[in-house]
Amino acid sequence: MRLKKKYIPILFSLGIVLGIILGSFLNFGSSTDTAFFNSNSKKEKLSKLIDYIDYEYVDTVNTDSIVDVTVNGILDNLDPHSTYIPPEELQEIEENMKGDFVGIGIRFYPYQDSVAVIHAIVGGPSDQVGIRGGDRIISANDIPLSGQAMSDDSLSKILKGRVNTSVNLKIKRQGEPELLSYTVKRDIVPISSVTASYMLTDQLGYIKINRFAESTYDEFIKALKELKSKGAIQLALDLRDNPGGYVSSAEAIADEFLEKNKLILFTKNKSGKVNKTYSNRGGIFEEGAVFILINENSASASEIVAGALQDNDKGLIIGRRSFGKGLVQREMSLGDGSAVRLTIARYYTPTGRSIQKPYELGNKDYFEDYLERYENGELRSADSIKVADSLKFKTPLGKIVYGGGGIIPDVFVPKNIDYEIEHLNYLLRSGYMRMFIFEELEKDRSYYNTLSLEEFQNDIMISDTIVEDFISYAQLRGINLRAKKYRNVYKSYLKATMAKQLFGDNAFEQMVNQDDAIIQKVISLSAN
Repeated sequence: MRLKKKYIPILFSLGIVLGIILGSFLNFGSSTDTAFFNSNSKKEKLSKLIDYIDYEYVDTVNTDSIVDVTVNGILDNLDPHSTYIPPEELQEIEENMKGDFVGIGIRFYPYQDSVAVIHAIVGGPSDQVGIRGGDRIISANDIPLSGQAMSDDSLSKILKGRVNTSVNLKIKRQGEPELLSYTVKRDIVPISSVTASYMLTDQLGYIKINRFAESTYDEFIKALKELKSKGAIQLALDLRDNPGGYVSSAEAIADEFLEKNKLILFTKNKSGKVNKTYSNRGGIFEEGAVFILINENSASASEIVAGALQDNDKGLIIGRRSFGKGLVQREMSLGDGSAVRLTIARYYTPTGRSIQKPYELGNKDYFEDYLERYENGELRSADSIKVADSLKFKTPLGKIVYGGGGIIPDVFVPKNIDYEIEHLNYLLRSGYMRMFIFEELEKDRSYYNTLSLEEFQNDIMISDTIVEDFISYAQLRGINLRAKKYRNVYKSYLKATMAKQLFGDNAFEQMVNQDDAIIQKVISLSAN
């Protein structure tokens, strides 16, 4: 059955188009060469046109919007990853890539007539003073937050601030007759990029990285050391759905698996200048077996790690062909809070592969490559992956690898592309399941808040009634579910989403991985 095209923009843009922003945020520095900005006739022509419109056009025109359209029009004619970031988006993106922000440390969303706390970030300012999931924030510093529509952006501005400044909150808690008062001191709150770390078996550890931010390497090392202390001599590094980020973080992580002086990658710019990056220290997992998990949404820095290990004959790449982004961007500020990320080089894996997929047919065709893979059978069978003999390369131990469009795994695991499973993925990405589970928890929040993770795993069961309620919830939002064949899968994801809201990302990943085909393949291979 063909995948309905109405889901493609949501499924894809939340994963890979996000990678234009996250995946292209490679820290090769900012250009300081003022020669680029010297006046010439072409630039003067554009400037004169905008001034002419500003002063003489018969109607009032927002020339800022004209400039934005012009910049986007120019970049659209270059490559898919040269991109313009408007001021209102740049700060949030930079916070995300930095790996922390200053705030009170909660995840929330506007719910009915108030601000609902999904959960307080463990160890954050709100968690330390006792704010819990399910609490309603009625006011912050006497600013009413109930009974009116307010965007997430406006709420964030109220709750964020400078380090060590305080915000006074009025909280409505289920079961409490009176409003509760909390004074929360704002602090630096981490945005974790290592979303899960635990033992899959007695010897096999697991780490999931959702992006490569400034803090990712430190998070990774901390998690890896903890797993080694628990007996891990093998590691599953999960880079599925990771759109990329800082190349330096990817290089540092790859270095931990490679002996000294192994080539990690090299870049080549317009003039042909080549820069090579080698491993330069003793890695803490050089001797351990490693499995790199990738899929069609693994891009950029994720592909750097996978390519570096594959080309150095270190470990196994497991999953499906990755996205195929082999371009390097540099950021240039435009002086008004906005920025441009411009492609300034290509990168190559150690064997000399460019894994950049073609983009000559335009951005639309480029980003709808998932649909092409869906229709040609590649997601179901490794035999459907198109390779070109002219792009064949050989690793030091003689393994054949290919360039021209992503990293092809050593061990292929097909994707379940059943219509019902695609619906499930859509629901997870859209947030509908999260909102449904929040309302389910609200039915007995005081009880759920008393549970430990172990008690939750053992005692909480998702009933058929809850599944039926969820189907009805989705139908009211225009999504028709059948769930007969995959009733147990829905139960698993509903329970995992509940665990995420109560206990965090690590609990979610542990639960969904129990029935994950790629995880099961890794466990099987690690036992041999």
